[in-house]
Amino acid sequence: MNAKALRILEFDKILARLEAEADSVPGRNLCRSLKPADSLSQILLRREQTQDAVSRLLSGPNSPSFGNNRDFSLQLSRLSIGGVLQAGELLALASFLENVARVKAFGRSAGPDLQEVSDEDVKTDSLSGFFEELMPLTPSAAEIRRCILSEEEIADDATPAIRQIRRQMSSLQDKIHNHLSSLVNGSARTYLMDPVITQKNGRYCIPVKAEHKASIPGIVHERSGSGSTLFIEPSAIVDFNNKIRELQQEEKEEIEKLLALLSADLSDQVEALKRNCELMTMLDFIFAKAALALSMKASCPDFSEDGQMHIKKGRHPLLPQDRVVPIDVQLSSDIRQMIITGPNTGGKTVSLKTIGLFCLMAQAGLFIPALDHSILPVFKKIYADIGDEQSIEQNLSTFSSHMTNIVDILKQAAPGTLCLFDELCSGTDPDEGASLAISILEKLHKRGALCIATTHYSEIKMYALQTPGVINACCEFDVASLMPTYRLLIGIPGKSNAFAISKRLGLSDDIIDSARKRMSRDQEQFEDVLSQLEHKRITMEEQTLQISLQDEEIKRRLEDLEKREKSLEKQKEHILQQANEQARDILQNAKEVADDTIRSFRKYGENTSMREMEQQRSALREKINDRNAALSAGEKKTRSREGQKPDPATIAPGDPVKVLSMNLEGHVSSKPDPKGYLFVTCGVIRSKVHIDDLIMIAEETANVKPAGKSSVGRIAMNKARNVPMELNLLGRTTDEAVNELDKYLDDAYMAHIPMVRIVHGKGTGALRKAVHDHLRRQKHVKEYRLGEFGEGDAGVTIVTFK
Repeated sequence: MNAKALRILEFDKILARLEAEADSVPGRNLCRSLKPADSLSQILLRREQTQDAVSRLLSGPNSPSFGNNRDFSLQLSRLSIGGVLQAGELLALASFLENVARVKAFGRSAGPDLQEVSDEDVKTDSLSGFFEELMPLTPSAAEIRRCILSEEEIADDATPAIRQIRRQMSSLQDKIHNHLSSLVNGSARTYLMDPVITQKNGRYCIPVKAEHKASIPGIVHERSGSGSTLFIEPSAIVDFNNKIRELQQEEKEEIEKLLALLSADLSDQVEALKRNCELMTMLDFIFAKAALALSMKASCPDFSEDGQMHIKKGRHPLLPQDRVVPIDVQLSSDIRQMIITGPNTGGKTVSLKTIGLFCLMAQAGLFIPALDHSILPVFKKIYADIGDEQSIEQNLSTFSSHMTNIVDILKQAAPGTLCLFDELCSGTDPDEGASLAISILEKLHKRGALCIATTHYSEIKMYALQTPGVINACCEFDVASLMPTYRLLIGIPGKSNAFAISKRLGLSDDIIDSARKRMSRDQEQFEDVLSQLEHKRITMEEQTLQISLQDEEIKRRLEDLEKREKSLEKQKEHILQQANEQARDILQNAKEVADDTIRSFRKYGENTSMREMEQQRSALREKINDRNAALSAGEKKTRSREGQKPDPATIAPGDPVKVLSMNLEGHVSSKPDPKGYLFVTCGVIRSKVHIDDLIMIAEETANVKPAGKSSVGRIAMNKARNVPMELNLLGRTTDEAVNELDKYLDDAYMAHIPMVRIVHGKGTGALRKAVHDHLRRQKHVKEYRLGEFGEGDAGVTIVTFK
């Protein structure tokens, strides 16, 4: 890729953000050296690796760390020729191998707990090979950890020889301390400057006054600055000190042997260590790309081989996410040039850079901050001429520096290249600049390069309208507010809006009218056409929006109608089924009555007395009445039981009743106990009454206020029924939470709810403290406590009422 284009499009800033996501120095170096690829197969491989890394990061809360990966090239070179590493270097390699083991476990993880799974259940993707190839060399790392405690300390049991030497040294040190303690605390104390035991040059000594030098025979190792104190090693411990020095030398030799042994073990595995370094660096680099994608809320792009481009809601990755306006760019394979016009500061350059930077990022295997399945072509080369690059040293003006860059681009332009121009051929005579720009665009068009250019020249807008394969675009500008909307509109040429902006800013009409007269007739007509197109576009967008809203409303109503139709169909089927069953029963009963009547006439005949016939007819009439009563049994069940005494066996919670002694209506709250007492809720009052003090009332009158009473009781009762068992205070300030909590506690207490749950979250603990302070002052709160495991832990408080 062209190095100048990478710099102009600020690809280096993307690499800086990528580098910040890497954990290790080698990983950051690899991020810094990333370059876009021009081979589709290589691009697809990079994209797949990034996509698989993103999937692994999203599959659980844990992410791999590569912080122990370092540049071990020097240490590995020494190991390969039989060199010995120092303790610190061996510890660094052990930490690295332990990191390798953790990363390998992450690669084989079955879930958030990073438990390893069987071989047949291991995740398989483009990164699986990297994870599987890692070699933790666990025995070697464990042996280093066992023997070396820190850079300055070797374990006592590292080898039997070291353990034996240190035991002997400890025994000799005890003897020396015992002997010197007897001197310090005995008769020699008066000869000492201080009753202490010290070391000089690695040998144990005592501080003796200079005038008593002869009283304590031994070797003088040092004299104080004033000369009044001599540090003497008593003759009795000279042999002990000599032996310790010998043992220290032996210990040093044994440690060197140990380091050589550990180094020799690693030297046999140098190739495995080198491969581990390469794999860890590559994985750090790939997961840095995934982390960057997540931080930018980016998505995986698709690639086209026919030159098609479709960017959906693309956001420039270097602009703040909450301020950048997304752009949509759609170019079919037969469009080879796009001319972007519009006022200054309207977003033309940002749109140009966004397109170029997206192509660079995608071909480098990075995700782009746009909607899913945005499509980009694959370019062999990308060139850009953006910004002012005038050079005093090279005696180049703004126009000259741009033209120098354009000449270089024209030499390289070919099919499969992307050329980006900002204000093409500006900075010179407008007529000459426009003509030169059109000629350059025609040349690039013939060479088959994809070209996107911004301009203010009306001639280039006309060129785009008249030339096949070239399309206009503009950055929208709101003249009413004098503010750009930064929306990129494809297929519409833009206006500079210089007259409208100047008038809005206070420029007099006579100057503006004079300026209009100086424009050519063709230019004026062209600007009028653009104004009409802009007006029609805005009108069409408004109409499209209205149609979209109407479509949504129609769709919603159709769904409601379908639901109602299905409900009515079910009711119809149910009613028809009931009617058929009732008709069947009526016919059956009529047949039975007719049969009984015929049998009776046949039985009694002509000699039967009228009295007997009347008795038989009455019996039949009673039978018919019984049948009719059976058919209307369902209807009788729904009739009001107003005025009846409740049956202890059938009365149930929710039944409407009236308490005679209190002249109140309400609903049963509990089943009667063995003595006939039960609870009845009348509004906000919950009373224990005897079943004999109740009568049943109609359901439709249960919530009606008693004569002479207000509707407060009914409202309170309905409210009490709707009090939830939980109050969620997340997102509230402490003042808002306390006010809402106070009202909720009153409602819950009046509804006779024995226990409620207050959700305040963990956070900083300020909300929980405010809740507990308020609960502590409530007289109707019996107790409160934090939630236990399964109840919400410390993010929930359980409140029990008295």
